[in-house]
Parts: sequence; C-alpha cells; structure tokens
Amino acid sequence: MKDFFISYNSADKLWGEWTAWTLEEAGYTTVLQAWDFRPGSNFVLEMQRAATEAERTIAILSPAYLDALYTQPEWAAAFVQDPTGEKGTLLPVCVQKCNLEGLLPAITRINLVDLDEPAAKEALLQGINKGRNKPSTEPRFPVNTRRSVTEQPRFPGALPPIWNVPHTRNPNFTGREKHLASLKTALYSGKPAALTQAIHGLGGVGKTQLALEYAYRNVAEYDIVWWVRSEEPATLAADYASLAKALDMQGKEAADQLLIIKAVKQWLEQNPKWLLVFDNAKDRADVKKYIPHGQMGHVLITSRNANWRDTASPLDVHVLKRPESVDFLLKRTGYSDREAADTLADALGDLPLALEQAGAYMDATRRSLSDYLKMFTDRKNELWDRAGPPPDYPDTVATTWNIAFDEVKQISHSSADLLNLCAFLAPDDIPVELLNSGVQYLPESLTVVASDPLAFDDAVDPLRRYSLVEITAESISVHRLVQAVTRDRLDGDELKKWAEAAVRIVNEAFPFKSNDVLTWPVSTRLLPHALAVAEHAEALDVASDSTGRLLNQTGLYLKGRAQFTEAKEMYERALAIDEATYGSNHPAVAIRVNNIGLVLKALGNLEGAKKMYERALAIDEAAYGPDHPTVAIRVNNIGSVLKALGNLEGAKEMYERALAIDEAAYGPDHPTVAIRVNNIGDVLKALGDMEGAKKMYERALAIFTKYLGVDHPNTVTVQNNLDSLS
Repeated sequence: MKDFFISYNSADKLWGEWTAWTLEEAGYTTVLQAWDFRPGSNFVLEMQRAATEAERTIAILSPAYLDALYTQPEWAAAFVQDPTGEKGTLLPVCVQKCNLEGLLPAITRINLVDLDEPAAKEALLQGINKGRNKPSTEPRFPVNTRRSVTEQPRFPGALPPIWNVPHTRNPNFTGREKHLASLKTALYSGKPAALTQAIHGLGGVGKTQLALEYAYRNVAEYDIVWWVRSEEPATLAADYASLAKALDMQGKEAADQLLIIKAVKQWLEQNPKWLLVFDNAKDRADVKKYIPHGQMGHVLITSRNANWRDTASPLDVHVLKRPESVDFLLKRTGYSDREAADTLADALGDLPLALEQAGAYMDATRRSLSDYLKMFTDRKNELWDRAGPPPDYPDTVATTWNIAFDEVKQISHSSADLLNLCAFLAPDDIPVELLNSGVQYLPESLTVVASDPLAFDDAVDPLRRYSLVEITAESISVHRLVQAVTRDRLDGDELKKWAEAAVRIVNEAFPFKSNDVLTWPVSTRLLPHALAVAEHAEALDVASDSTGRLLNQTGLYLKGRAQFTEAKEMYERALAIDEATYGSNHPAVAIRVNNIGLVLKALGNLEGAKKMYERALAIDEAAYGPDHPTVAIRVNNIGSVLKALGNLEGAKEMYERALAIDEAAYGPDHPTVAIRVNNIGDVLKALGDMEGAKKMYERALAIFTKYLGVDHPNTVTVQNNLDSLS
C-alpha cells in the first residue's frame, strides 16, 4: 500500500509533481497520475484503485480543482474513510486562494499560498505529520530503490536556469485565454510549421504582454527563455549572440559576432526545452535567419507587421472583447460597477494600453469610473478640436496619456521632464546610470534627479504609479506609443532640447574604444539607445558634433563584431553629418572616409575601399603635410588594399613610405614602426623574397617583444609569420 495518493486537476500538474517528489525525497511513497497512469489504462479504474489503496489522499486545492468533474469523488472517498479527521486520511493542500464550500472548510489545511520553495517544503512535511513522528512498526532495513522519475521537477513558478525576460509579469493580465491556449496547442503540436508563432496586431493591442504572459505561465516547460529585442538588426544580433555567454559556450567572447550567432543557432538546433521571443520585429527577413531549424524548441514573434506566412504561423491579436475589457477595469481598479466599466471600455475602444493607463490613473487617484469617463470625453474633445487625431497611434492612447501626464506634472516637474528625456531613447532597458554619465547635458530640473538616488526615486514614482514607465533597480522602460505621444505634444524648441540632451548623454557614455572587446558589454547595452538618439538628432538637426561622433563609435563597435553592412551605414551617416558641419575637406571627414574604406575592404569591395583611402589621404596631406603620422595611417591602408588587389610593388612602395614617416616621428623601435615593418615582411613574402621577409619579421618581433612582451597578440602574430617561412 502506498502512503499518499496525490489528487490534482490538470491545471495544477506542476504542483502535483512537486508534492510527490518532495514526499518521496522524505521517504514516503506516492501515487501520481502523471507518473503512474500509463497509456491504455482505464482512467476511472486507476483513480478508484489509487484512492482506495493509498493510506492517505492529498488534495491539491485551487479554483480549478474545485470546479473539476473528477476531483470531487477523489477527496470525497478519502473523507468517507475518516469523517472525523482523526486519521488524517484527507489532507487538503492549498496552492491558490479559493473559496471552499460544503465539507472542505471544516478540514484543517496545509497552506502553501505565496510561499517560496523552502518554506513550502517545510510546511508540507510538517503538515502531513500529526503528533510524534515515530513509526508504529519497525522500520524496514534500508534498500536502494530507483525512481521512475529521475529529474527533480522545478518548483512551480520558479524561473528557468537561463532567463533574460526584461519585463515583470503583469498582475492585472486579463482575458486572451483563447490566444494563450492556441499558442500552447500550436507550439506543442509537433508540426514544424507551428513551432514558430507570429503574434501581430496594432500598437497598444498587447502583443508583448501576450508573449510575456505565455512565457510566465509556461516557465516549467523550458530550461531557457530568451528575449530578443528585434526592432533593429544590430540589437537583434547582439541580444541573440548574448545567449552564448548565458550558455557558457566556447567562443562566447569571439570578436566575430556572426560566428557566435551561428554557434548559438546550431546549439538550439541540437538541444530541447527552449523558448525564443523576438519582440517588436519589423521585417521577417531580419528574423528568419535567426530561427533555428528542426523541432527542438519554440519561437514567438511579436510584430505590427502581419506578413509572416513564409516564416511563422500568424496569430492575429485584436482589441479585447468587451467582457474582458470590463473584467480588466474592475480588476485593475477594485471597483464593481460593470455598467460604468462597460461604458468606459467602449470609449477607450477596448485597447489594452488605453485600458491600463486609465486603470492606473483611477487606482492612483481613486476617481470613479464615471468621473474618469467624463474627464476622458472632455479631454478628447478638447485635444482633437484643437488638432486632428494623431495619424500614427489610436487617439485613445493619446487622450489617456495626456490625462495621466497632466496629473504627473502637477506632482513633479522632474517626473515630467524625465519622461520627456526617455521619449528620445530606445523604449526598453534605459540604464539608470546613463543619467549620471551625462549630468552636465541635462536641464536643471534633472540634475538633482541624476545625482541623488532619493530624488530619482521621487521622480520615477509618479510615472510608475500612472503606468507611464516600468522600473527596475537598474533600468526604465517606456511603451513605444507613450514615447510617440510624448514627443508629439512637444513644440519645436522643446523637441530639439530633449533630442539634444538625449544624444549628448548617450554620446558621453558610449566607449571611446568601442572596437575593443573590453568595452563591448557597455557598447552592447547602449547600442539601441545610440541608434534611437542619433535618429532623432538627425531628423531635428541638433548636436551634430555629438551625433557624428556617436554614429562613428557605433560603426567601430559593429565593425569589431563583424557586422560590416550595419557598420557601413553608421559610418556613412556620420560622414554626411560631418561634411555638412565641417565641410568636405576637414580632418574629421577624413576619419569617417577612412573608416568607410575599412569596412568596404572587409566587405570585399576593394576598389571602393581604395577610393576612400585615397580621398582620406588627400584630405590629411592637405591638412597636415606629407610627413605626418596620420598620413602614414592612410598610406598604410592604401598599401593593404593594393596588396589585396595583387599590386604587390605598389603595396611595398606604400608600406615603405608609411615606415619612413613613422620612423621619423617615433624612432626606429616604436610598436607602430613594428606594424609597418611586419607589413613590409608580408609583401616581401608574397613577392618571393623570403630572406627580406625574414629580416623584417625578425626586426618587428624584437620591437614587439621588448615593448609588449612575448604573449601579446602582436608579438604572437609576428612570431607565427616568422615561423611560416621555415
């Protein structure tokens, strides 16, 4: 006879498995449907046998359990055997808050609601024992037994080992049950075409919230849940590649990000139990190349774009159904007037984002549903009589946002200004420390907020209470539509003011050596913000010096990660800004032109690279004269592209000129001189002059060893070059 029969509803399967595992760990025996009822058996007879042959029955209590058809006979059978409860035959274990009726309230329960795993385990094991724990019979001699289930179930609700979801779960999530069920059914159907689901719909309709709720509800099904910001190709690549570090893969620190991405994709194709979420994807072509082949895991895509047919199975998400809107408003506010909630939901167009902002406002101010409806109607008429409805987002969002913003502004001007600044950054993961790094570029209203943590908390709190931002200990996130409305309500001067502040603080924070692997963690996090602020600054023609420099640094980072096409775009935008700012023959322009040449060479466009290098050389010769070290850099680059084009004599001539300039500038034993010497060795080797190449390599090796040491990458490279001659 078994010690316990675990009675549970299918919705609480995870609790049933965790309970059985915990009891067996403590030395008890259990009967559990998920582990012991095999395919082909008679379900009803198995239940009957389990309920009668186990000494005690544990009922996993939840609203789903109480509503289920088969669970009532299970606990009733145990109750009949021990109506007074003296034997403890029936042990109710509450895992969710629920209303008990009939006989169940009279039975003492084990309460696990809201406990963490250690506390829940302690409560369960204490609860199953009554009185002294000494057994009535002599314990059996210990023998080794093997479990039928060898992997311990994860505690219900515990996050997977690898999890980077940037948003907390929405406690007021309401409705969408059919969508959630459809997603799970499709993803677990085993059909390859269904393993990638594209959730698409209008802005503010709750696409991200739906993906988020699916991830939180199904945490036990996955060992990896990885969130990929997909609005920009560069951030998509960076987030995807960062999974390599979480997996502790070999090569996770490789410079070539494309190699890391390939390795991550291959790993996912060979390992199960993972969920990828590509959030706010624009173009299926950007995402398609990242989706692993095979049937090992699941993919969710959220997008405003409906065209995913050749990449994913589409799931069209519309506004909430009216009963869901009403339920949400009542849950969010704590009110009970369904008629008033219905009227307000109608005015808000059942749009989830508008409903959330309205609910947050009423929750914060305790205004009634009717009061908010009147305020909403008056404000909407006022706004759109003065200026037509906004073209790019629903007017309900703009109206609810303006109501909330006016309230926030009355509470704190610093709060309002903080939101204005955030409207020009990327929407997700705005680093809190970003404000500190560029405090000198902030208006007076935010200087104290940036430098004083208490003042920062005071500024953020109203924004959080009115659901205008999501805040964590390290970052702020703002919905894209809230950002759009924020920018649209600013006049021309205010737009330029906040766009300039945003681009200057990000430029200040973006690493100088952004092509250095040591700076990549910072560069990766700031990348989406650099792209966002640069776009606004270019459109408004502000802070051209910071914008040009920031785009150049972004290009350096992307080139270092082997994202050459994206780097080229950054360099070209930086060049256009600097040409307009400084003229076409300024040394700053030469830097941008030279960088375009570098990335064109990496892309295989050697003739294009040569033209860029030659233009940069002409600018710098005119600015600095023919013998300046900067000129030597341009000459050396021309030599490299000539060598790649097969013009070895021309390359040798350029390398020798660069060497002569640097020897005059730095002396014969400088590491920069060693670079030029090594390059001459390379071209001599290609020309067949092995003895000449040997002398050059030996000279370069001696310099690098003296100044950089034997283990420096430059020293190792030259040593390898020398060894290749033998």
